[in-house]
Amino acid sequence: MTIDDPRVDGLTEAFLRQHRRYTSHQVAELAGVPFHRARRFWRALGFANVADDAIEFTDADVEALKTLMGLLADGTYDDEHIMLMARSLGRASARLAESQAELGAETLDLAGVPLSRRSHAWQRRADRVVPDLERLLVYAWRRHLAASAGRIVDQETASTRLAVGFADLVGFTRLSRQISETELARLVERFESRSADIVASSGGRMIKTLGDSVLWVSDTAAHAADIALSLVGAHARVKGMPQLRVGLAIGPVIGRMGDVFGTTVNLASRLTSLAPAGGVLADPAIAGELEDHPRFGLRAESLQVVRGVGELVPYLVSRA
Repeated sequence: MTIDDPRVDGLTEAFLRQHRRYTSHQVAELAGVPFHRARRFWRALGFANVADDAIEFTDADVEALKTLMGLLADGTYDDEHIMLMARSLGRASARLAESQAELGAETLDLAGVPLSRRSHAWQRRADRVVPDLERLLVYAWRRHLAASAGRIVDQETASTRLAVGFADLVGFTRLSRQISETELARLVERFESRSADIVASSGGRMIKTLGDSVLWVSDTAAHAADIALSLVGAHARVKGMPQLRVGLAIGPVIGRMGDVFGTTVNLASRLTSLAPAGGVLADPAIAGELEDHPRFGLRAESLQVVRGVGELVPYLVSRA
């Protein structure tokens, strides 16, 4: 199908739930927003520019622009933070939409829907799933917002003390050349989903997944160590899954737009590359907090020079 194919138009409107009737200039005018500002908002949300005479916009686009301008006008956000908010919303929703589209395509594949019927099948699927997914999206967002607000409400700055864990699959690049793309996708899905379950159920917070690696944070060294050892053990029991290695560090962490930055994050990543397959390697600060903990054992390793950090003695963490 090409972009001019009427089936594409029908499919797009099935998901938008509204008819496209405005150009970009008309949307900006109806919303009372200067055109250059409207286009900045559009790009911040992750959407590509369209031709000035293209009829691509709906009443929902007008309302979205009005909402953004309202948040600016009443002082809820300043110019910098309204754009940061729009970018974070665009990134998160784009990734969510991509994953849901992939799941929809897999469902149609499994159902044996021929390519000639795909557009019609997608439109019927949109009628069925969009209203429900919309409600679930708002529900999940509110839950996560409540948890995040409760966690950071007493923080005076964007930096807070957290334990950071970084785990990756050993030999993943070599393995990816030896198995099919379908097998690789399934392996990554198993790794990411199982990791997310363990992190969440153990009191941590998943920051991001990168195919063969995961990054998470937790409030204490004990939580971080428990998550790390649970990840290593759980993935070791999965047939065909490469061994996992984990790096742990604790210290000041800068949180921004749902991501984390700083020396502590870098140190956890560096320790991962030094950790043995199937092992959890922690910085001295983590080891200090776990030293008298009844659930964990520690073994000092040889002095290491960690790039960007300097010399330190890392510790292998195990179950006591």
